[in-house]
Amino acid sequence: MLDMRRMQILRAVVTSGSVTAAARNLGYTPSAVSQQMTALEKEAGIPLLERTGRGVRPTDAGRLLSDCATAIGKHVAEAETALAELRAGHRGRVSMRYFATAGASLVAPALAALRREHPGVLVDLKLFDLDDPVLDVKARRADLALVVRPGDGFAAEGVRFLHLLDDRYRVVLPKGHRLAAEPVVELAALAGESWVGSESPGPCQDAVLDACGAAGFTPDFVVESGDYATAQGLVAAGLGVTLLPELALAGGHRPDVVVREVAGPDPVRSIHAAVRNASPAQPALRGLLAALREVASAATDTALPDPSPTDTALPDSSREGAA
Repeated sequence: MLDMRRMQILRAVVTSGSVTAAARNLGYTPSAVSQQMTALEKEAGIPLLERTGRGVRPTDAGRLLSDCATAIGKHVAEAETALAELRAGHRGRVSMRYFATAGASLVAPALAALRREHPGVLVDLKLFDLDDPVLDVKARRADLALVVRPGDGFAAEGVRFLHLLDDRYRVVLPKGHRLAAEPVVELAALAGESWVGSESPGPCQDAVLDACGAAGFTPDFVVESGDYATAQGLVAAGLGVTLLPELALAGGHRPDVVVREVAGPDPVRSIHAAVRNASPAQPALRGLLAALREVASAATDTALPDPSPTDTALPDSSREGAA
């Protein structure tokens, strides 16, 4: 096998025109360079240099190996540059799973921030519906998943959960409802109402049921919807009231419903980023997590404006399932 270091020395001899000049440029002795050329010719099995007066010139084989050494040197330099960019987080690929209401409010601005700081990082996005995205993280099919974590006691082997924000729920009422004029609606005041279910079984629904239980009642669900937009339509039609998370309302609400704060208690779903415990310290992944945390912090600091009954915001047409 040809020695790559000796090929680089051959390249220096060919470009400088003599062993002496190459030795001076490389910081070697002429004797050391001659020994390396003798060893390389033995590896190649063919003469690589021929004397021309006080200098040397390459044979066809020497020119071939010198050109190859130039190409190898270029590839090595490119590899070193690419590795430096990976170490700095300027390049790489991250696979991410997310749920629908996190897409516009969290994922989109986080990716925009990541692209500004690290334009070479590619993010592979996949929306999940009913499948558990934590399984994809455990199986290394995804580097990160946005999830709603049920509580402090929840754990998944090999996965850690990094808190991003608490997404508070608001009550959605039909226009003309007896509580529509209240700026804050006590949850207990909704005990006798018909309810529109907006959540599939899971941590999001548990947040609603637990809050209602703490207020002393169990919601009377008269109809179940498979997404938040449909839930708003069912409320607007007068079938009942519902609770929706703020992220689901960030893009606006239907003009024929009223959205109000709720208290006593205030239902909250806790949104986390799930990553593998044993994940290598990928700079690209760290950059994405930092961007998500920055956006989540800004979302927490900026309260959702209180919509008035005369709001004319368009309905949110995004489809939402378990989250």
